[in-house]
Amino acid sequence: MASAETAAEHERILREIESTDTNCIGPTLRSVYDGQEHGLFMEKLEGRIRNHDREIEKMCNHHFQGFVDSITELLKVRGEAQKLKGQVTETNQNLQNDGKGLLTSMDELRQCRLQQRNIATTIDKLTHCLPVLEMYTKLQEQMRTKRYYPALRTLEQLEESCLPQAGSYRFCTIMAENIPRLRTHIRDVSMSDLKDFLESIRKHSDKIGETAMKQAQVQIARDNAVTSQQRSASGRRIRKDARSGTEVDRTESNPFTEQDSGILDVEYEEEDEVREERFTSAIPGAQDLVDFSPVYRCLHIYTVLGARDTFENYYRKQRRKQARLVLQPHSNMHETLEGYRRYFNQIVGFFVVEDHILHTTQGLVNRAYVEELWELALSKTIAALRTHSSYCTDPDLILDLKNLIVLFADTLQGYGFPVNQLFDMLLEMRDQYGEILLKKWNQSFRQILDQDNYSPIPVTSPDEYQRIAGQFPFQDPELDKMPFPKKLPFSEFVPKVYSQIKEFIYACLKYSEDLHLSSTEIDDMIRKSTNLLLTRTLSHCLQYAIKKKNVGLAELVQIIVNTTHLEQSCHYLEGFISNITNVPPDTINATKLYGTSTFKDARHAAEEEIYTNLNQKIDQFLQLADYDWTAVQGGGQASDYLSDLIAFLCSTFAVFTHLPGNSIEHATLPGKVAQTACMSACKHLSTSLLQLLLEADVRQVSMGALQQFNVDVKECERFARAGPVPGFQGDTLLLAFIDLRQLLDLFTQWDWSTYLADYGRPTCKYLRVNPHTALALLEKISRSMRDTSRKNNMFAQFRKNERDKQKLIDTVVKQLKNLIATNQA
Repeated sequence: MASAETAAEHERILREIESTDTNCIGPTLRSVYDGQEHGLFMEKLEGRIRNHDREIEKMCNHHFQGFVDSITELLKVRGEAQKLKGQVTETNQNLQNDGKGLLTSMDELRQCRLQQRNIATTIDKLTHCLPVLEMYTKLQEQMRTKRYYPALRTLEQLEESCLPQAGSYRFCTIMAENIPRLRTHIRDVSMSDLKDFLESIRKHSDKIGETAMKQAQVQIARDNAVTSQQRSASGRRIRKDARSGTEVDRTESNPFTEQDSGILDVEYEEEDEVREERFTSAIPGAQDLVDFSPVYRCLHIYTVLGARDTFENYYRKQRRKQARLVLQPHSNMHETLEGYRRYFNQIVGFFVVEDHILHTTQGLVNRAYVEELWELALSKTIAALRTHSSYCTDPDLILDLKNLIVLFADTLQGYGFPVNQLFDMLLEMRDQYGEILLKKWNQSFRQILDQDNYSPIPVTSPDEYQRIAGQFPFQDPELDKMPFPKKLPFSEFVPKVYSQIKEFIYACLKYSEDLHLSSTEIDDMIRKSTNLLLTRTLSHCLQYAIKKKNVGLAELVQIIVNTTHLEQSCHYLEGFISNITNVPPDTINATKLYGTSTFKDARHAAEEEIYTNLNQKIDQFLQLADYDWTAVQGGGQASDYLSDLIAFLCSTFAVFTHLPGNSIEHATLPGKVAQTACMSACKHLSTSLLQLLLEADVRQVSMGALQQFNVDVKECERFARAGPVPGFQGDTLLLAFIDLRQLLDLFTQWDWSTYLADYGRPTCKYLRVNPHTALALLEKISRSMRDTSRKNNMFAQFRKNERDKQKLIDTVVKQLKNLIATNQA
């Protein structure tokens, strides 16, 4: 069984060797050598080889005759083949000789065709490269001439169109590598130009603002001229009503109209080249002082580079910084108007530039950004003006500053900026201006009052009279009938003060112009300011003139006359204000002038000062009184000091004949002031004489001294009875001495029984005698009599009379004390 399997396996291997490529029999042979029947296989292999050899031999024997026949035929053909070979060789040689020229021509043709193909390829490549080179040359020229925006557009064309078409050449690679660097260079250069532009407009803001304000001033002047022509028929000085006369349409009032503000005129180069945008102005304006092309160029460059937001943020940030610098005023700005002017010019220049940028660029700055800057500027400007204007004490500078602020506001309003807060601030400054005016007019009034001679104005000619009448509205038909020379009742300070009041009103009117106020508001403002001038400034000055030292009675009398005429002129001032403001005086709720009360108060103060001065003069004379209170016998004549006093009073009251009577509203009779002064002087004289008699230093009074005192009182009564001032009814003036007269009569007549019996009755003879006064004087007489008794060495009978009288005095003293005690209980 095993041998059969082995034989079958060897047979399979042999078939496989016969049918397999010799290159692949290795595994088969390996299986033979791996087996155990190697020798047996070799025997089978040898047997198979012998079988194949016998088959080959059989086949060769079978085909040998055909092979021999074939060889024989081949030998026969060899001769013919040799002939054919010779012919072919000869033909080939001939063909080779003939083909050499053709090959040469073909080679030349091939080379020519190759050159043609190379030339065509070169032309094609050059056709694509030449635009690149031309574009790059153009780029270099634009960079050299600093035309960066066209250069940037050229770079864009070069990168997007030309270089991709040209192919990957080395010079194209170099160009492509240079493009980012060129863009960076253009961006940096344009930013440098922008920085130079920002520095330039910072330096030129002053000049730009000055030009803009001058143009606005010219426009306003033109509007004013038109308005004044329309109102010239009235013939009166009327200010413009800002709400109806000076408010012009935005397009007209703007010193730079939409056309003037500039339209960006774009000019293109040949074919695809784009020129830079540039600003042109139809009429030379503030913008023409600055070349805006750097900012436009930089804006377009950054837009092309895709960095517009970066550029906008940088521009706005830098302009905000410049705004803060512009809005910072100099510390000494308040000293001169030029300081304020430079400050306003810079602000106007700044916002003129921003307004121009706003209208000539698309989105670099927007309305919200400009309004934000304006709100900042407005708040800082108002704060700075409030601070610096508070240092100003010159009304002319304040007025010039107000006009400058109005021009500043009108200029910016023409560019569309809201300026209401500036006008509100001007209304606040009006109060400060009024206070400064009051201080200035206070000095003027005081100077006028100090320099006045307080004498009626002498007039020697009609021209001089008309000159004074032109300064002060004075009308007196009786005085007009008098021949020259003549005297006006008032002194120089009346027309001067009246003229100063009018000047003050004009000063107030000047400030109110162009503040966008109605005529009624201006009229009310002027009246209120004038009232302050009258009730505070002029009133204080008049009080100063009245109360100052060494002012005489004649001066006080003249002040009364002057204030009377000034009081009468108040209604002329009312008409004057109505005339210049064009507001009827009977307008509802119109403020009335308080001049009448001011001058009345001043006149009353002068009258009181007259009374006080008279009393002081009387006191000075009384200080000269030198009574001998122990005199035994009185003199028959009045004391010298009293005679001098009476003479002084007579001369003084003669001056009062100049005082007006009927023209003074509070007077009920002519010479009311003189009568009051005379009565006041007599009462004071009576009171002072009584105080002199009852002085504590006077310990005793003799009857002789009392008789002398009585003589002096009678002299006073004669003065009162003589009527030093006309207008008193009957013995009214004598009532001033009634207290003193009844007291002296009581002691000289020694009528104590009547006094004590009738005391307290309305019909009492000595009704004006006070028990305290009588007791004090009686005690002084008692002490004098006791002292006289001790010193008297005369007869005993005489001493007995003295003792009786002393007892009587003691009795009266007791009764008076009882009377006083009873009244007190």
